[in-house]
Amino acid sequence: MPTEHSSPVSRRKLGIFGVVAGVAAVLVVVTGIRAREDSSARLREWTDNQAIPTVAVVLPDARALAATLDLPGRLEAYSRAPIFARVSGYLKSWSADIGAQVKAGQVIAEIEAPDLDQQLLQARADLASQQASAKLSEATLTRRKSLIASNFVSMQEIDERTADLSNKKAAVNSGQANVERLEALAGYKRITVPFDGVVTARDTDVGALINAGGGSGPPMFVVSDITRLRVYVNVPQNYVPSIRTGAKAVITMPEYPDRTFLATVEASSQSVDVGSGTTRMQLALDNAKGELMPGGYANVRMSLQRDTLPLHIPASALIFNKSGMRVATVGPDDKVLFKTVTIARDLGRDIELGSGIAPDDRIIVAPPDGIADGDQVRVAGDKGIAKPATASEKQGSKG
Repeated sequence: MPTEHSSPVSRRKLGIFGVVAGVAAVLVVVTGIRAREDSSARLREWTDNQAIPTVAVVLPDARALAATLDLPGRLEAYSRAPIFARVSGYLKSWSADIGAQVKAGQVIAEIEAPDLDQQLLQARADLASQQASAKLSEATLTRRKSLIASNFVSMQEIDERTADLSNKKAAVNSGQANVERLEALAGYKRITVPFDGVVTARDTDVGALINAGGGSGPPMFVVSDITRLRVYVNVPQNYVPSIRTGAKAVITMPEYPDRTFLATVEASSQSVDVGSGTTRMQLALDNAKGELMPGGYANVRMSLQRDTLPLHIPASALIFNKSGMRVATVGPDDKVLFKTVTIARDLGRDIELGSGIAPDDRIIVAPPDGIADGDQVRVAGDKGIAKPATASEKQGSKG
């Protein structure tokens, strides 16, 4: 410790040492403050970066994931004729039971109609009487005309006789028409087949009371031509434009699990049922071997034909809230832009969209909660786009 007798040199050294120490202390303080400021800046930067969500995006997939549509259908005979009686009476006999192969014009039943038989006899008798009256009137007119020259009869009487003959002939024509009508009805006592086919129903028996007409009960017989079948399918409205006349369809039946049958779209009802929102379509199916039965259930796989390929996105990309059905896209400036979409088909993990997005839109695969229009996001990956795997890539990954 310096004393009062220390030399001036010693006091000078002590002063220099104190200055150096002060400078060093100031440098330490400055360095510490700057380090804290740098650390605080890095912390603020890290915090700001963490506040920007990172999202994975994908481009819409334009591949046709499912070019077919499976729908339930119902088989019907291509030609089907319920047969009702045209005359009343009792069934005398029948000769074709269900499952019988019948030919056009074949008699399969006969009806006894005694009332009709008596009406026919009466009509023939009335016709004979009318013919006799007309013959007498004609003979009388001929005789009266021969007396005109002797002035024995007047022209007035000739005119009256001529009019009477015309009335008699008209009565003959009426009677003849009535006889022919009853004879035609009598012909319906024999029940004949309208076309080649199979008897698919019989609801009568010998002695049964038969009522003329088709509104008082079931038909006596039903004859169906099953060499060709009609397949009726109710197609949802949004798929109707993709199913065109002439398109092929594959039919599968429960009774033939290992077989398929080919059908062709023939016609559409061109209207939408209000209750179901579907359009009825008719397909033609060859059944020359008679393997398929009318009235049966069938599964119909129809081919969809589209002018443009539909766009598909992952199901996780959909957002449904009070604003409707939307997806979140990322713009060129990495900001969120919501777009309203419509769903064409729900395929499980994938959704086929009907409208709302473009092929080059970057779709957020799983939008974070609370994300809003205009939010800044960070896109994961090098370029931020997860491209759909091709068929060859998928096959390679399986291998």
